[in-house]
Amino acid sequence: MVGVNREKRKGAVRAAIGFAAGDAGEGTAYALLGASGNGGVVRVPFRCRPLPALRGRDISYSALTAVAIELRRRGIRSVALVTEDERLVRDLDERLPVPAPLAMPYVALRCELNRFQEAHVTASDEPAIRDLSARSRAEVFLQPAA
Repeated sequence: MVGVNREKRKGAVRAAIGFAAGDAGEGTAYALLGASGNGGVVRVPFRCRPLPALRGRDISYSALTAVAIELRRRGIRSVALVTEDERLVRDLDERLPVPAPLAMPYVALRCELNRFQEAHVTASDEPAIRDLSARSRAEVFLQPAA
């Protein structure tokens, strides 16, 4: 069952997600697991085809899809994903039409979320997510210099 913007259920693993991708589409997402990060931080690489007209929406979909795949691979069955991207949450919650280039990333994310027993996606501007995004940006943009 995919729920968006609803209170998380007992037993769901909370994953606060920050991410970034470079111009070539190589990205890194970090997920802070647990309400206070007591589950640790998971690093998940991902690829996308960033299109400037989408203003990062495509990156958001790819990052959350990659994190969902990794969490399921780790045996997590119920998840509450938290992202800074309010547009993504609104797209999922209201089932709004998305631009054509987002159609497949939207479907891919929905499919991954549906593979959980329970999945919730919410938006937050909490400092931990901003920190994870900054960490991702540093990694992505400093990597070519190495």
